[in-house]
Amino acid sequence: MNAQEGAPIAIRELDFEPPRWLRSPHVQSVVGSLALRRRAADAVSVGLRAASRPRVVHCSDGTRLEALVSRHEDAGAERAAGARPVVVIIHGWNGCGESLHVLSPAGHLFEAGWDVVRLHLRDHGGTERLNRELFHSCRIDETLDAVLRIREWFPQAPFAVVGFSLGGNFALRIGLRGPAAGLDLAGVVGVCPLLDPGETMAALDAGWFGYRIHFMRNWRRQLDGKRRAFPEHFDFDATRALSSITDMTRWFVEHYTPYESLDRYLAEYTMTGPALAPLAVPTRILAALDDPVIPAEGLDRLQATQALEVLATRYGGHCGFVADAQLGNWSDAALEGLLVPLTGRP
Repeated sequence: MNAQEGAPIAIRELDFEPPRWLRSPHVQSVVGSLALRRRAADAVSVGLRAASRPRVVHCSDGTRLEALVSRHEDAGAERAAGARPVVVIIHGWNGCGESLHVLSPAGHLFEAGWDVVRLHLRDHGGTERLNRELFHSCRIDETLDAVLRIREWFPQAPFAVVGFSLGGNFALRIGLRGPAAGLDLAGVVGVCPLLDPGETMAALDAGWFGYRIHFMRNWRRQLDGKRRAFPEHFDFDATRALSSITDMTRWFVEHYTPYESLDRYLAEYTMTGPALAPLAVPTRILAALDDPVIPAEGLDRLQATQALEVLATRYGGHCGFVADAQLGNWSDAALEGLLVPLTGRP
C-alpha cells in the first residue's frame, strides 16, 4: 500500500460468518468471556500451562511486572533447529494472563510452535503488591521496558507483540516506540485495540448497562486489592458515589496521575489521527465492525501508513469471535495467520 500523508486508512474485511444465533455483538462479547467457554480454552492451553513459569521482570526504573513464560523446552520439547518465534501477549483492562481472551490464543499459538509470554500490566493478575503506585493507561514506559527485558531472554528469536483491547493499545504504542528504544521487533498485532479512549468511555457510559457494571466492578475489585496491599497509602472511599466510568476516571486522574485534566490524560494514549503515522514496525489491527465496547468509527480515523494494515470482520463483538456451538474461537487461527508472515512459521 502506498500511503498518502493524511489519508484515511483502507480497511480490508475478513470473512467471519458465525451462526445467526451468535451474530449479535452482545452475544459475541458476553459469550466470549463466559465460564462456559473456559472448557474450550482449557483444552487448547494444556501444553501452555504445563510449561508456564511465572517470572518477575525488573524494569530499569525499579518497577516490577510479572510475566508468565511458556517455553517449549520447559514442556520437554527438544530445542528447535532455529530459534522458535516468541509472542508477548498483553491482556485487556482488568484482565490477566488467565483471561479467556488471552488464554485461548496463547494456547493455540503455543501448540502451533511459538514460545509465549503473557505479560501482566502493573496491578493486574494479582500483582498489586509488586509496586506501590497505581496502574494507569499511560504507563507505557515501564511496559516497553519490560518487553525489552523479555527480549533479552530470547536474543535470537523472531519476536512479536500481541495485545487485546487496552492491551492492544499498549501493543501499538510499543510498536511506535520500540525501535527508538532498541527493541528488535518483527511485528505487532492489536486485536480490538482501544483507539480513542474518550469515545470508548462515552460508549460504555451511554450503552448497555451490563458493560458499565462489568468494568466498574472489576476496576473497584482491583482498587480494593491495591488498598489491601498498601492500606496506609490509598483511600478510594470517595469513588463509592460515582456511577459512571467517565466520572470515576476523572476523579482517578485528578488524584492519582500527574495529568492536569482528564482530556490531557486521554490524549496521551489516543491512537486515532496521525498518532500511528510514524510506525516503522509491521503492524496489524484485527477488529470487529460491530464492537459495542470500542466503536469501529475509530478505525476510519486512522491515518494511512505503509507499516499498518487494518483487517475487520462484520461480526465478532468485543474480543468475542465465537465461531460455533462448541464456542470455538475463530480469531485464534486468524491471529496465527497474521503472525506467520511476521515471525516465520515455527
